[in-house]
Amino acid sequence: MGDSRSPARRRDVTEDTAATTAVGSAPGQPDPGAARADREARDRVNVCLPAEGAYLSVLRTATAGLAARLDFTLDEIEDLRIAVDEACAMLLVQAIPGTNLECAFDLGAEEMTITVSVVAAQPRMPARDTFSWTVLSALAGSVEGRLGSDGKVAIVLRKHREIPSGVPGTSGVPGITGSSGVSGSRSG
Repeated sequence: MGDSRSPARRRDVTEDTAATTAVGSAPGQPDPGAARADREARDRVNVCLPAEGAYLSVLRTATAGLAARLDFTLDEIEDLRIAVDEACAMLLVQAIPGTNLECAFDLGAEEMTITVSVVAAQPRMPARDTFSWTVLSALAGSVEGRLGSDGKVAIVLRKHREIPSGVPGTSGVPGITGSSGVSGSRSG
């Protein structure tokens, strides 16, 4: 009657996250040490899009999603979104029309490194004595400019995740513990 073959199943990010964070002593559950090693492994996500301001919303959204996956706070996520937008604005003025803007996200356990680059006709380092550079440094933590031999100009942003204070296993958001729900009490 039907096809006995089952289609290949794609693992979603949420399944991968659940697989690396689920811990227990029952047989078949992941080892806590293995989960930690998985989180310490670095992933790389590359996004390539036309070097035009109209596409920056795609990068801001990707930045927010990846930072959320690494458990950055809402403030840190917003800072990164603004920093990526500012870095792109600084580079787009140098980009050769019709070329691409490339963005590489290197994801670590407690750090995200974002490298934004464009191909320029006359590549020059972004000026460090500008208001834009000051904003980038305040939002991202660590910022550096790079010139490549291939005509590329890049800005590298590094942001360390805030380690929430308080009880281990909390999300860092008041009223929310772990991933299971809301804590606290209601008066009234």
